Amino acid sequence: MFISKFSRLGAQAYKGLSKAPLTIPSKKSNFPIVNDYLEPLSHKLFCTTSPGNSQGENEENQKISVTFFDKDGEQEIKVPIGMSMLEAAHENDIELEGACEGSLACSTCHVIVMDVEQYNKLEDPTDEENDMLDLAFGLTETSRLGCQVIAKPELDGLRLALPAATRNFAVDGYKPKPH
Repeated sequence: MFISKFSRLGAQAYKGLSKAPLTIPSKKSNFPIVNDYLEPLSHKLFCTTSPGNSQGENEENQKISVTFFDKDGEQEIKVPIGMSMLEAAHENDIELEGACEGSLACSTCHVIVMDVEQYNKLEDPTDEENDMLDLAFGLTETSRLGCQVIAKPELDGLRLALPAATRNFAVDGYKPKPH
């Protein structure tokens, strides 16, 4: 029935392109005709960004503490909720490569979660992440890709170790620059 109404509407529009204004044969329509154009009855607005500081929370409550351990020692940083560990590392000059820029196409952002309790709070890795982890240097039971570990309040105090090396098949010895 819908197709036949649509077909009749199309045929009528084609026939009357130069003759008369467009009319819809249906009695009920979600698109009334205004100045020969179809316009929706209502507009629904939505937003894809977070509401921010709307509940009176201070900025400190919107960040978690994460400690990175590498060959040079440890570095504690504050990471905003919703940011990946790869992005946080780049913003704080921590040498976590991320050759594919977080697109799950490499294993160069491999991190090791040092606490099993914290590891268990993470979402399970996807099949794609597990496939990339199979290529990672120094894989452990608590290994994850830094691009897939997203900061959330229950991960406050997260401790991540960086492996001694990565397997970057594109360029050996490349040192990434934050984006």
